Amino acid sequence: MRAYIGSFTSAGGRGITTAAVDPATGKLTPLATTAPVPDPSFLALDPDGAVLYAVSETGAGAVAAFGLGPDGPSPLGDPCPVGGSGPTHLCVTGEWLATAHYTSGGVSTLRRAADGRPTGPASVLAHEGSGPDPERQRAPHAHQVVPAPDGRWLLSVDLGTDSVRVCALDPGTGAPRLHAEARLRPGSGPRHLAFHPEGRYAYVVNELAPTLSVCRWDAAAGTLTLLDEVPVAPEEASEYVRGYPSAVVASPDGRFVWTAVRGHDTIGVLALADGGAAAVLTASVDCGGVWPRDLALDPTGRRLYAANERSGDVTWFDLDEDTGVPVEAGRIAVPAATCVVFG
Repeated sequence: MRAYIGSFTSAGGRGITTAAVDPATGKLTPLATTAPVPDPSFLALDPDGAVLYAVSETGAGAVAAFGLGPDGPSPLGDPCPVGGSGPTHLCVTGEWLATAHYTSGGVSTLRRAADGRPTGPASVLAHEGSGPDPERQRAPHAHQVVPAPDGRWLLSVDLGTDSVRVCALDPGTGAPRLHAEARLRPGSGPRHLAFHPEGRYAYVVNELAPTLSVCRWDAAAGTLTLLDEVPVAPEEASEYVRGYPSAVVASPDGRFVWTAVRGHDTIGVLALADGGAAAVLTASVDCGGVWPRDLALDPTGRRLYAANERSGDVTWFDLDEDTGVPVEAGRIAVPAATCVVFG
């Protein structure tokens, strides 16, 4: 098994780091680095694990594709423009590659060729709206795009408009078309979303208020409904420093959700109840670094990895089977680390 780690080259990162994963301990051993595009801040694998995709989080905005072999990632053609600026996230959905654009505020899709490389031109859906925060919500800021569990819908999480949009893709062109929009609490600043493994609930982590929005997902109707909003850090933590949640992952058995909180530099542990309809913060532990931008579970679901951007490292944790509490087990240096994916 391999781990692929993205980074900000503009902050001293080395691009994409490939690391070997010890299946017994979870230890990462760096093997190689490559910097084919500037600021490959988020990565995604195709379902077959044969192609790795990276956004280039720049003003121009592009995605790049890489074939994966024993010697690491190798470029599949030139980077492809995404039709938006500051792409922060991407995902594969069927024959399409979708990206979320933070700076320009929208999502776009690109067709994937037979070898996996993205081909243009991009089909763009521009978001509209704003929020009450005068510094962060004067315009739309799409931060994540993710397919629904059944692949029928595409969801985009927008920090600037306090909402999650649900789109359908045109079967011929792949163009995203707005189907529904779920409104979350004004000023919460939703950033990332994770689905419960059974697909009936979704958990949205909010960057501008250290909280988690618990939502019901109706796959047939393609609608998301807010049920509750719960803290992801102890109240006393915010008395000393502001927290900026960044990432959320759900356990494969549907018992826990973990969130990363920058500023506090913690990982929140939330226990799920009522089949996933309720969540409560049960623990908050040190992330092992500074400014945890991303969390990732290994394929076994027994270990959690944190990409700590400002301390320049990736920390891994063993997860307590009964409580879900992460216990630090090791770390490696990765300058300006931003995300981790496994393949």
